[in-house]
Amino acid sequence: MSLPSRIEILGAHEDRFEEVLTPEALAFLARLHDRFAGRRAELLAERGRRAAALAAGGTLDFLPETRAVREDLGWRVAGAGPGLEDRRVEITGPPERRMTVNALNSGAEVWLADFEDATSPTWHNLVSGQLNLIDAIERRIDETTPDGRRYRIGDTPATIVVRPRGWHLDEQHLLIDGRPAVGALVDFGLYLFHCGKRQIERGSGPYFYLPKLENHLEARLWNDVFTLAQAESGIPHGTVRATVLIETITAAFEMDEILHELREHAAGLNAGRWDYLFSLIKNFAQHGPRYVLPDRATLTMTQPFMRAYTDLLVRTCHRRGAHAIGGMAAAIPQRDPAANESALTKVRADKEREAGDGFDGSWVAHPGLVDTCRTAFDAVLGDRPNQLDRTREDVEVTAADLLGVQRLTAGLPTEQGLRSNVAVALRYLVAWLNGSGAVAVFGLMEDVATAEIARCQLWQWQHHCTRLTGGSLATPDLVRRLIDRERSTLLAEGADPAPVDDAVRILEETALGAELPPFLTTDAYARHLVRIRTAA
Repeated sequence: MSLPSRIEILGAHEDRFEEVLTPEALAFLARLHDRFAGRRAELLAERGRRAAALAAGGTLDFLPETRAVREDLGWRVAGAGPGLEDRRVEITGPPERRMTVNALNSGAEVWLADFEDATSPTWHNLVSGQLNLIDAIERRIDETTPDGRRYRIGDTPATIVVRPRGWHLDEQHLLIDGRPAVGALVDFGLYLFHCGKRQIERGSGPYFYLPKLENHLEARLWNDVFTLAQAESGIPHGTVRATVLIETITAAFEMDEILHELREHAAGLNAGRWDYLFSLIKNFAQHGPRYVLPDRATLTMTQPFMRAYTDLLVRTCHRRGAHAIGGMAAAIPQRDPAANESALTKVRADKEREAGDGFDGSWVAHPGLVDTCRTAFDAVLGDRPNQLDRTREDVEVTAADLLGVQRLTAGLPTEQGLRSNVAVALRYLVAWLNGSGAVAVFGLMEDVATAEIARCQLWQWQHHCTRLTGGSLATPDLVRRLIDRERSTLLAEGADPAPVDDAVRILEETALGAELPPFLTTDAYARHLVRIRTAA
């Protein structure tokens, strides 16, 4: 395969990778990189400056300079594209081959094909995921496994929406002019280049979920990427549709502005829990114990500050003609009937709350939850595809409401919560290092967001020597003992010692470090990944 001279591929070649990494596709990526990598770097530097200002005692509020955008009721977004009108059930998962078939056949209206939190960023996963999407659109997936299971896409598959990586991530296996490519542009660009026109020809379109945005200027960058990419590809302007995940506390103060920047391409906003809480802790870590949060299990969407965030999201979306999509139901079906019914009861209550609050749809992590989610939304929507007409003018949310963690109805962190964070983070990290990004842990389908909030809470509790229920303190020594105990448990279960020890090292160096742990997959974090399975 002859590559453009500016491009170097460090990842290993595998069967059919040349179908994705064509010279034309790589040249397209290089053009996107030339145009936007510099602005992306400037925006990441601005993230650092804003984080430093918050660490120095600053706070957040709605932007005075964009008040006119928020108060102008005359603008609306592009809204749903073909195949996105009804989004009452969306299933998420990595674009692995069998997951591709199971998700598209699940009965959900939408499949979020996730190159971000649900994908361990090995070269194999990233390139084969693109190949699987091409094959899915072309209906070239039809295989039977040795145990007799047949994988074939049915006649009415879900609409595909791709989630590329966030702006903060690089692609270490692909160099442009000697520098790592921008991960977001690699994921977006390869999919648009190969599948954009294919999707349009089949009555759909190139649709995307945009993760980890921190402000409206980052949304403006994505809008400019869309504009150039469509022109370069010969795709009509406005064909791309984007749904933005409001999963950072800073973005929660700029929902209107984010939609406004993307208005020619925007379809909606999504409310995610773990990354949002991770962002809250990370941004206010230096503000003392008043921002210390209790156990993850108690931080539900019914907490007042989380309810303020979701109510504001629905109101903002519906005033602008955008879909409001709810959060993840991570439960997976259990063999024990009582445990299964208990899990489904919680999912049912969560989805009924979202539908009642005005959301147009929601996420599930397993095909077994599709019917539960659908039933909750059918009861409110009936035959309507959405409830955009419910504008929630009753909602008034202030900055104090969004930051009001002191109004929590939960109590202190518990030692059980501490143990749970250690166990879940360690088990997820082991799987992630082995190349799996979506992992069943203790009856829930977990991804990177779970590891992030678990590690961040461990850091926060031991950093502030938080008192736990029962009177004990969350000290570094206690965390180390729990990590050692969980390591022994994993080894007794037969886990490979190498990734277990790497995961222990990651957890100790980040949860017990002097500074807050960086994102799991950033460059700054690479030095910890001493045996990551990159397939390179």
